[in-house]
Amino acid sequence: MYRLQDWAAVQRVYKQTKSKRKTAKILGISRNTVRKLLDMKEEPVYSRTVYKSCLDEYKELIIVWRCEPYEFNGTRIFRELKNRGYTGSIGPVYRFLQRVDEDVGLISSKATVRVETPPGDQAQFDWSEYSMVIGSTERNVYSFAMILAASRKKAVCFSLKADAAAIYEAIQELFDDLGGVTLELLIDNPKALVIENNPKSEDEIRYNPKALLLAKHLGTELNACPCYWPRKKGKFESPFNYLEEQLIKGNTFATMEELNRRGKEFVNAWCDEVHGTTKRIPNQHYLQEEKDVLLPLPKSHYQIKKLQKRIISPDSYISVGGSKYSVPVKYVDKTLQFRLTYGFRIDIYDKKENRVLTLEASERKHDVRTDPSHYEAIAQPVSTSIPQIRRDFTARFTNGQRYLDAAGRKFDQPTHYARKIMLLSDIYDDLTLDRFIGYCVDQNKMDIKSFKGILRDYNAGKLILPEIGSNDTAGPADGKDYRDDDPALTRECSYYESIAMAEVCR
Repeated sequence: MYRLQDWAAVQRVYKQTKSKRKTAKILGISRNTVRKLLDMKEEPVYSRTVYKSCLDEYKELIIVWRCEPYEFNGTRIFRELKNRGYTGSIGPVYRFLQRVDEDVGLISSKATVRVETPPGDQAQFDWSEYSMVIGSTERNVYSFAMILAASRKKAVCFSLKADAAAIYEAIQELFDDLGGVTLELLIDNPKALVIENNPKSEDEIRYNPKALLLAKHLGTELNACPCYWPRKKGKFESPFNYLEEQLIKGNTFATMEELNRRGKEFVNAWCDEVHGTTKRIPNQHYLQEEKDVLLPLPKSHYQIKKLQKRIISPDSYISVGGSKYSVPVKYVDKTLQFRLTYGFRIDIYDKKENRVLTLEASERKHDVRTDPSHYEAIAQPVSTSIPQIRRDFTARFTNGQRYLDAAGRKFDQPTHYARKIMLLSDIYDDLTLDRFIGYCVDQNKMDIKSFKGILRDYNAGKLILPEIGSNDTAGPADGKDYRDDDPALTRECSYYESIAMAEVCR
């Protein structure tokens, strides 16, 4: 088909040149084309070739099925057509249905009716994956979130895994954060929760048996969304975007526990803002109308992984995943149990499955993590290191350095006696001991037996120390006058004898 512009150009140029050869040369086309266009007395008109479709004979039937009372969808119409001999694909059927819908005024498939459930009826659960920096490593982290459909109160937690164990634990942790359980839990269709949810079938949804046990444990009922229908869980799409934009982007987190802590704080603060749909503050809405109607939380969490056992080493470590973690020394040589959840959290339990403590797993293999507080029960009250004894003695007592200098000229190990003096701090405060140290240096009685003898004589009333500020001894820093009847210095002599025997045994 020649274009109208070509026909008009040939007519105009030929009138001027009167030569087909010159016309073809000027327009840059062949002489045959010029001749054919000159032979056309009227301007060319476009006419489209109409091809017959194998759908033509079924169009009237499609219109009947699309309208009331049938209102079949596209896949149902396609299946019915194939039963009647249609040999084409489903594409022409859908294209024709679009024109039918426009003509008969059918409502768009995207139209949705917003459903608002009563307080305590429904919670929606979902998760999203993000890439973020934890410590110094970029890792894939899963954000599990739950929202109460009525009040819009939200809860969130983060995990390094999205397996069945992590999903079940997250559902329970989020219900814990929300303070109760709803009658229904709206979920997606992962294999951990749903085995089969075929939108083309009229069969009921097949849930994972372990997910049903979880629901029974919580007292709720699972409700799986239709496949490929995200608007069913529409209350969740915007919150995940907001979480990514406002918390995750541009931030780094030292540990997964820090991420969880900051994430929960962020979401709780977010729930103190007015919600765009309900025009109410979710936390207030929750406290006023929803909290009291939630089902009570179960006493324990449903678990699909059994606890693993470990015998605590003599140096009070438990071995998990090739790394060692300290536990309180009272568990040495005893058997403890542990469970690793979310890929980073180690929960440790005793034999009765009472939780002992929670640790964060190390990213490195063969790591050793020690908490000094776990060893306080057996920790030495005073260091046994000679350099540390010197530092502690001179830092605690104003007469400390003078004592060490004088005792160093008299004893081979002056720190031995300095340590024995510091062990008396469970009986006397440092100011009182400092006064006796200065007196002992002045009297050249610096061994521990003489020091304790002076204490006994003082408490028995046989010895009166010089007044504070005299030239004979250094006084305490607080400037108080320590009299013989000071109750802090009054002890039975047998008390010091027992202390001395304990020191010999030590």
